[in-house]
Amino acid sequence: MSASLRVAFSSVLGFAILAAARAADNTPPPGFTALFNGKDLTGWKGLLKPPLDNPAARAKLAPEQLAEAQKEADDVMRHGWRAEDGMLIFNGKGRSLCTAKDYGDFEMYVDWKIGPNGDSGIYLRGSPQVQIWDPNHWKIGSGGLYNNQKNPSKPAKIADKPIGEWNTFYIKMVGDKVTVKLNGELVVDNVVLENYWQRDKPIYPTGQIELQNHGSTLWFKNVYLRETPPQK
Repeated sequence: MSASLRVAFSSVLGFAILAAARAADNTPPPGFTALFNGKDLTGWKGLLKPPLDNPAARAKLAPEQLAEAQKEADDVMRHGWRAEDGMLIFNGKGRSLCTAKDYGDFEMYVDWKIGPNGDSGIYLRGSPQVQIWDPNHWKIGSGGLYNNQKNPSKPAKIADKPIGEWNTFYIKMVGDKVTVKLNGELVVDNVVLENYWQRDKPIYPTGQIELQNHGSTLWFKNVYLRETPPQK
């Protein structure tokens, strides 16, 4: 094979490997469903503006009121969130991104990365949260149940990768208890997630999952979920 043909073959092979790697993203493992299709915002909606970011407040709305509020929220979502190169990207402007569907008990995987001093989180059943942030800034790792007051709120260890690199959460929620692994390391072990919105009540039995922001650029991909039957 001539040198020019070898170069051409290597280029084609390189592109093929790159394409295969990209195709692997947003492809769920057996038994899981991809909540993000890698192409657009299908299956997602915008978070309603305060005070309707509170599940208890949303539940009091009449259907026509909820539809009107959701229309405004979706317009804000489309200005802040986009799908690009197989990623969900937030440009730092707007509110959180929410699943169109509510979930009860589940297992979930999600890949994420942030920039320096970044701050985000994963709301479970519409409630905060599995924390994401820059551990160099806050000196605490990601993955903790940040808004807990009575039960543990901090992760067992700092398992974050360097800022700008992709991290992977495994999140399991059964009843009111949450387990979190960050990059394969157990950081939260079957801890009660408290109801941030109504401190005197347990966490809601179902609710939306939210990708939360604090005004910084964020990246998510490979959002996979498997619903599990509620325990009796």
